[in-house]
Amino acid sequence: MTIPKEPKEPAAASTPAHVTAHDKARILAEALPYLVRYDEQTVVIKFGGHAMGSPELTEAFAQDIVYLKLSGINPIVVHGGGPQIAAMLKKLEIKSEFKHGLRVTDKPTVEVVEMVLAGAINKEIVSAINKQGGKAVGISGKDANLLIAKRITEMPDPESNIMQAVDIGYVGDPEEVNPHIVEVISKSDLIPVIAPVGVSREGQTLNINADTFASALAARMKAKRLLLLTDVEGVLDKSKKLIPQLTIEEARKLIRNGTITGGMIPKVEGCIEVVESGVEAVVVIDGRVPHCVLLELFTEHGVGTLVGEAGKAVG
Repeated sequence: MTIPKEPKEPAAASTPAHVTAHDKARILAEALPYLVRYDEQTVVIKFGGHAMGSPELTEAFAQDIVYLKLSGINPIVVHGGGPQIAAMLKKLEIKSEFKHGLRVTDKPTVEVVEMVLAGAINKEIVSAINKQGGKAVGISGKDANLLIAKRITEMPDPESNIMQAVDIGYVGDPEEVNPHIVEVISKSDLIPVIAPVGVSREGQTLNINADTFASALAARMKAKRLLLLTDVEGVLDKSKKLIPQLTIEEARKLIRNGTITGGMIPKVEGCIEVVESGVEAVVVIDGRVPHCVLLELFTEHGVGTLVGEAGKAVG
């Protein structure tokens, strides 16, 4: 693996001219404890949202991933692609609708989903990482039966929270994760980049929510961290200010009292499940911030909201 190119950030975020070599040495020294903490640890990163549509943010993300690998960390990338799927469906004049926040996926739609996720988007991210000196390999949940899923046939009603039957087509939930292929890739100098497409026990291709896929994989691999890149700052309090860290009980309390609302509820509930499965912490990160992955892992305060048990979720 070659040394990554000098990071290129947007002009507004460029390094100030007055930063000296001593400043850079100090920054590296401050990062050292974090490098030790994550040495040879697995970090699963879900890449999606606005960052995927920005060449500058994609480049910064790719640089972050290469730096993690060079630092002795095992990064595993799981990516989304909702906007790109929607654009291709529109181009092909295939109608699409959502139920309970999930795309209704019939046979023609699931073929487009797989084509876009496991094809175009996956290889774009692989190429971005390779351009920065990494050695990325693109796979999907179908490879080596990485993720066996079952079709979603019931979901809680948004009003009553009572389970009700639904028909949303070829959309699945993880049933079994077989991480052997990811472990083999990660133990080498390669970086796995995974499209969230799974397969049923009957051999059907199933569309999997990227957050759900990344969470299931992180839990199965007992990752040190799961980072969820989003289009929001993180979890906000009632004054719309960022909450830097939450214990599991604090997170549940904020859901009960209505502080956490809307689409953030299932995301935080997913964070709680992952932490309870053995992952030390999950972080909801603002993916619009250049180099947000490095800022989260290698600085004291990080970027976003960390969900984890008190005394364990530090750094």
